[in-house]
This record gives sequence, structure tokens and C-alpha cells, in this order.
Amino acid sequence: MEKLFIAAAAGAAGALVSLYIARRWNRFVPAGAPGYYSSPPHPVWKPGEQQPIPYAGQHEVLYPSDLKSAYFLMISAYVPRPIALVSSRSAAGVGNVAPYSYSGCVAHDPPTLIVSCCRRPDGSVKDTCANALETKEFVVNIMSDWAVEAENYTCANFTPDQDEMIEAGLTPLPSVKVKPPRIGESAINFECKLVKTHDIINAAGNVTATVLFGEVVAVHVHEAVLVKDGAGQGKPTVDVDRLRPLGRLGGNTYCRVGSVFDLPRPDRSVPKSDTR
Repeated sequence: MEKLFIAAAAGAAGALVSLYIARRWNRFVPAGAPGYYSSPPHPVWKPGEQQPIPYAGQHEVLYPSDLKSAYFLMISAYVPRPIALVSSRSAAGVGNVAPYSYSGCVAHDPPTLIVSCCRRPDGSVKDTCANALETKEFVVNIMSDWAVEAENYTCANFTPDQDEMIEAGLTPLPSVKVKPPRIGESAINFECKLVKTHDIINAAGNVTATVLFGEVVAVHVHEAVLVKDGAGQGKPTVDVDRLRPLGRLGGNTYCRVGSVFDLPRPDRSVPKSDTR
């Protein structure tokens, strides 16, 4: 009985501490949502002070050429990765949706996103890549935790004549600049025109992936996550707490945005309206 009492007391104390921290930073959110704003991990750090790895031991050198496959190393080491939930359409009008964590935002003038489509084990091109090469269009939809089960379901092995959006129960919405539909469950949709591709070739001379460069020609942002006067400078931004975006880690693991903090560049000051 005494042990149960101690465990219950410890749990209650932990909950109170978490509640205090969340309210302290005015970022209390319900269960399932991201965390809260906090101070930087080392607020008293001064330029020149060392910040060593907090673990004993040394680095080990791993050579990709010595590994049977570098896949598991790469996806667990380069983390977290943003997920591009890509909707596309073939020239014949068949829709396709698939998530890609080999992706990123690489420019803003013009705004440009990249999605890297790995080849199947037999060397064939995946439907997303085939559709983009064929039509020169695709939509990158941002994944949030409220629809992750349906979104994750789209990576199953469907046949080319199956539309993953329909199979997963996602909602197609019309785009304005491209033909592929955007996903209604995504709070942000980037309509993209294919402007460039780059093939990744391995040591055997085989193409193992094709990188798609998409120029963003329209952005749809749900009003609930849009901040029209971001940083008090009249610039549209997105509220990450309300977006609740997901990232990809190794294996089958996803991650949410947890505690976040502001740490300005050393040559810039934080706008007064953005201080907390």
C-alpha cells in the first residue's frame, strides 16, 4: 500500500510540474497536441564556451561502401525528417498518394520543394515519380497527427489503378494551378510544377532514386493555422502548435513537435512582438 501511495504521489507531482511549465509559457495544449515554448537549453552560454557530447566514448567511422545497405543507418541518423505526402495524377487521370521522408524545402525565391523517389527493389519507378515525370505536376501535403493513420495507410502496396486517397478515406479537394487534387485533411498544401529532376546513381551504375524539384505555384493554408501578421511584420506564417506536424525517424517511428524554443541568429535580434 505504501509503495502504491508513493507511486501515485510521484505521478501527481509530475503532472503538476508539467502543467506548471505549460502554463508558465502560456502554451498549454490538450493531450495529443505538441508541447510548449521553453527557454533555450543553455540560456547562460557565452561564445567560445565548449558544449561537448554528454556521453563517454568516441566516434566510430562507418563507410557506406562496407555496408550491405545504408538505408537503416540513414533514416535513423538523419532525423527528424519532414514528410511530404505527395498527391499526383497520371496522364490517364488515375490518382496516387504516397508519403516521402526523403524531402525538403530548398529555396524561397522561387519557393521550391524537393521529393526524392527511390526505385523499387526491381528497379522500377514508383507511381508518384512516374506521374510527376509524365504530367510535370504534383502536390505536397503536410502531415499532421490528427490524420496520421489514414495518411500512413497510403504507403501500402496498391496497384497503379488504385487511388490511395480513396482507399485511405482521405478527402480530395480541387487545386487551382495544377490538376492533381490536394488532401483535405492536410492543413497545408503546396501545389508544385516540376522544374528539374536529378537521378541518383549507385556504384553499379543503376539509378536508385530520382529527385523531383517542384516550384511552388500556390499554397493553401487552413485559416486555423495561418498567422497573417507573422512576427508583427505583415508576413504570413504558420502556427506550429496548431499545425501539429509530424516528422519521420528510423523504422516505423514518427515524432511530434515537442518543446520548442526561440534562439535568434547572433547577427539578428528578436522582433519585439515575437518575444515571449
